[in-house]
Amino acid sequence: MNNQYDFQSHQHFFFVGIAGTGMSAIAQYLRGIGKEVSGSDRLFNEQHKMLIQEQFEKQGIRCFFQDASGVTSDVDVLVVSTAIEESNVEYQKALQLNIPIVKRSELLASISRTKRTIAVGGTSGKSTTTAMIFHILEQNGVSPSIMSGAGLTSLQEKGLPGNAWVGKSDWLVIEADESDGSIVNYTSEIALLLNMDRDHKEYDELTELFKTFRSHTTDRFIVNQSHPKSKALSVNKSYDFGLEADCGFVGANFRQEGFSISFECNGVPVKMPVIGHHNMENALAAIACCCAVGVSLENCVRSLGEYRGIYRRTQLTGLKNGVTVIDDFAHNPAEVVCAIRACQTVGKRLFAWFQPHGFGPLKFMHRELECEVVQALRPEDYFVLSDVYYAGGTVNREVTTADVVREIEKTSNQVLYFADRKEMLPYLKEHVKEGDVVLVMGARDTTLSDFAKAILDVL
Repeated sequence: MNNQYDFQSHQHFFFVGIAGTGMSAIAQYLRGIGKEVSGSDRLFNEQHKMLIQEQFEKQGIRCFFQDASGVTSDVDVLVVSTAIEESNVEYQKALQLNIPIVKRSELLASISRTKRTIAVGGTSGKSTTTAMIFHILEQNGVSPSIMSGAGLTSLQEKGLPGNAWVGKSDWLVIEADESDGSIVNYTSEIALLLNMDRDHKEYDELTELFKTFRSHTTDRFIVNQSHPKSKALSVNKSYDFGLEADCGFVGANFRQEGFSISFECNGVPVKMPVIGHHNMENALAAIACCCAVGVSLENCVRSLGEYRGIYRRTQLTGLKNGVTVIDDFAHNPAEVVCAIRACQTVGKRLFAWFQPHGFGPLKFMHRELECEVVQALRPEDYFVLSDVYYAGGTVNREVTTADVVREIEKTSNQVLYFADRKEMLPYLKEHVKEGDVVLVMGARDTTLSDFAKAILDVL
């Protein structure tokens, strides 16, 4: 199907890999507007149900193991991500039953054409900024909908996965993903470009994708003037944001104390219960966007003071014996550097552990890991690595974590390597001291937050 697929023509949607973040958000949204939704995941188990499986079923979403038992003739359309190959048993079952197959990005693009869509783009910070925009609009009576890449704490407290919500207005906030090229499919009234770093794709290809993203924006295209490559795509500075005085929303006087940051936006004091300079930029983006919707600067600032955060974005796992454990989704070098710098002011010494989220991504980004990340460390800090998270399938293992460690060791003695991450637990128990911070970083692996808790337990 092409990107003009009309989701309104179908009633029953079956999602292959429904527990995935991107898939689950759309599934919940469709269920929330009255569609029939079912789906499968290879991790589902009828006897020992996952939390998200129970949360789906409470919403009326039927769950199946990924064995094609749920793909029946009453399914109107099968939804797949780019990770699902044609050899997949459910993909083949749909072909046999002549059930149309649509990609996740095509479905989201179709939904975006029916709403007043705010699309958040960039190689880092999309989930956080999307959550901040939703929070501000929700707090100020706009009642938006959201489909996000991470669970909002405020929605998780309602017993939901937290990455989707159906509001009462026509406004919809979504993430526009550049990693699979799907960003070019979305039609938005307001679009944000947060940054542009080498991640998944080279700069030339990213630039073309973001130019198309800009061309599909019907009202305001808002960019980060502090990021050179995003700044180059600016069309009107009046709603752009950054640290420069000639754009619409200017941040200044950044400070971080404990788990709180403060700064000024156009001279108005802002205080938020998050950490990291990057979160000032995310907040400036959210303010610019919400002001474009019609919320006043002062109301944006007041709402951000009550922002609750999202899952695995510099999220505090806990504090034990004076040691702080923080969990973060950082998975590319730019994000790893931001997370490290955010956590450095929390403690005296930092153990920054990173698990690469695939052999392909590691091959693409290993040079930056070997150079940029080590440069962000203070003399007392350590960069800790474990073997690549392997989710199955045929992969090229040309570059391994051990290769990266050997390269870093040529110029630095601040790298530690534990092939099996469990081997790191006794090391940390013996070596971390009061005032230290342990930072857990990585993506795709659904057990990472549990691992952060395991670290806390052994301290």
